[in-house]
Amino acid sequence: MCFAIFQFPRYRIHTLANSWRETFPNLNGRGGYASSIKVLGSANYGLEGRQYWRSSKQTITTKTEGMNKDILSSKTNVKNEILEETRNSNLNTHTARVTEVERTTQIFDMRQKISENKELAKLVTFIVFDIETTGFSRREDRIIEIALQDLVGGKNSTFQTLVNPKCYVPNSHIHGISTHMVNRRDVPRMEDLIPILLQYINSRQKPGGSIVWLAHNARSFDVPFLIEEFGRCSYKIPRDWLFVDTLHLAREVMKCKGLKGASKLSVQALRDFYNIPLIGSAHRALADVKMLSLILQRMTFDLKLPGSSLVEKYSFSEFELRNSKKKKSST
Repeated sequence: MCFAIFQFPRYRIHTLANSWRETFPNLNGRGGYASSIKVLGSANYGLEGRQYWRSSKQTITTKTEGMNKDILSSKTNVKNEILEETRNSNLNTHTARVTEVERTTQIFDMRQKISENKELAKLVTFIVFDIETTGFSRREDRIIEIALQDLVGGKNSTFQTLVNPKCYVPNSHIHGISTHMVNRRDVPRMEDLIPILLQYINSRQKPGGSIVWLAHNARSFDVPFLIEEFGRCSYKIPRDWLFVDTLHLAREVMKCKGLKGASKLSVQALRDFYNIPLIGSAHRALADVKMLSLILQRMTFDLKLPGSSLVEKYSFSEFELRNSKKKKSST
């Protein structure tokens, strides 16, 4: 097997509803929400933006001679404020550009180091993940289930939970998750879940290593949803997180096999292509994560793709995804 890191033992399901509830006492949340999950820690990543107030120069006229000095003084103050605001604005723009360059350089350096340093490549933690949502709009719809699988395996290598969206679920016929299942006091809301999710990822991250999240159609669906939910809850995506869209790998495999057609690129179609039996219920997050993990082994083997090359060629960051969307919207 070419991709040794994707050889992992049988799954051990770690559910928030069971193990976490047994470990931690109840907490009283806002609005009478009683959470069965203890918030282990939280952090806001990145720098807070600074707000600059915009001034406007006003013409002052008067016929009273005794007030001329005051008027001139007032004009001078307004002019100084405008000049100061302009300097601050220019500095802010320059800082933003420098930060953007630094961020791009950091991401490039991280990929380059992983691809060139075998020891550093061993420190990468590969997390396959999947989400179920109330619809396709990342701004209007909400995540209602999330599941993760650390491909190294071992104890607590999986993480799965329903998420309370605080809204109606109109598409239960697709994933089998009803409004009643998630709009409950014992199901965590996203703002309660993110600190636990961060703590879980930190527990799987190797010292000095990076996290690579993998999902099917990640670039267009899963990652934008995750970014939107984090932002809505006033969190930033950590800088050492990278993402891989396995849909791109599927396209490469089909190209190598001489097969064409988008119908062959879904998780279900790839499962049939590789003759992998169904595990659990289709269109549920954990079942899809397990299936994608097995498919990923086969795809990386077919493409002769080691972990370092996967990161170098196919990974992208939250920062790069945002920039690419901005460029598309401006064209």
